[in-house]
Amino acid sequence: MKVAFKTLGCRLNQYEMDALAATFKENGYEVSENGDGADAIVVNTCTVTNQSNQKSRYAISHASRQNPDAAMVVTGCMTESHLEQLKSKFPKAIIIDNKGKSGIFQSVDSLLKTGHADLSDKDYDLFSYQSFTEMFHTRSLVKIQDGCDNFCTYCIIPFVRGRAISRRVKQVIDNVKEVVALGAKEVVLTGVNISRYDSEGVKFSGLLKRILEVEGDFRVRISSIEPDSFDDQFFELIGHPKLTPHLHLCLQSGSNRILLKMRRMYTISEFLNIVDRVRAKDANFNFTTDVIVGFPGETEEDFQQSMEIARQVGFGHMHIFKYSVRQGTRAERMSDQISDKIKTERSKQMHVLAEELQAAYRSKFDNTSQRILVEKWKDGKASGYNDYFIPMEFETNDKIRNRFELVKANVKNFEDA
Repeated sequence: MKVAFKTLGCRLNQYEMDALAATFKENGYEVSENGDGADAIVVNTCTVTNQSNQKSRYAISHASRQNPDAAMVVTGCMTESHLEQLKSKFPKAIIIDNKGKSGIFQSVDSLLKTGHADLSDKDYDLFSYQSFTEMFHTRSLVKIQDGCDNFCTYCIIPFVRGRAISRRVKQVIDNVKEVVALGAKEVVLTGVNISRYDSEGVKFSGLLKRILEVEGDFRVRISSIEPDSFDDQFFELIGHPKLTPHLHLCLQSGSNRILLKMRRMYTISEFLNIVDRVRAKDANFNFTTDVIVGFPGETEEDFQQSMEIARQVGFGHMHIFKYSVRQGTRAERMSDQISDKIKTERSKQMHVLAEELQAAYRSKFDNTSQRILVEKWKDGKASGYNDYFIPMEFETNDKIRNRFELVKANVKNFEDA
């Protein structure tokens, strides 16, 4: 039997679907991202923006039209924020919330073999996903944390993912050891708010130190992280041979006034201090980020401050979002909403700057000797990412993937994964 998977949104969603796909494969199922001929299709939704909702609805509709005879399972964050809408629009779908997501194999396996989805026998452990190396992505993601307690005024994630919870240290280390033993060359630490990891008195930097001490030929990449919980131990780890010189450090705004309205837990000076301390150890360290434009009350001056901070940091890549009203958040009730026209214009300006900064940052790596983790091979060229998370390619007849290669490479123009 065949089960197809469609995932939207963050790396945590990717991790959860890859892990579930690995469970199905281990139990004899064919797994694919293509729904053609599938007996069941699992769509893992995202609700972080209105556009995410639209993409999620489209993915479900498209999969249903593509294969109307397949059992449709809808899970993920949109099931928490728009449950009744999903039930109304997709009445035949089996809807499983985030808490029950790890039990999807049991439910679908029961449905396909007996005709009944046993939704009462699901595993509610948020960290019970099995270890795996490669399914739909080359990098091996390891979930260390879930949920968030920050409650930024624009963000719906604490409402759909729940309060912060950290995975036990031993479980994380065992997971890392397992995937490395299975051949993983890059381990990506993921969660909703990993900077707030705290288990058995061990904070994020303490956990990171223990992960870096695991034996094996692999590198560790930190997924998206908030700039509000860094300690001295973290900075001491910068430069470790297994720790990639790249952080996706969430800025959101370059204006302290807007950061306060967003209920962010840091100031611009604190953000820049992190950048300065890291780049004092490695001047080429790659910082990528998220920025929201058009937040309620954002003036032209506030927006220009965001532009200036972006220039000052020299981000290697920027995810730019036009502020999207999320129902039930404090920002929804703010009176000084920005017009779509202004948000669109500011987004265009920020995208132009982001492309300039990305080109400037990546140019220093072009035609240089780099260590590449090979992810793809086509027409005599291998491609992947270097330690700094720059997409690169080089000529070779070796088609083997998931291997490190120290070569003279060129920057490759494909979108960051």
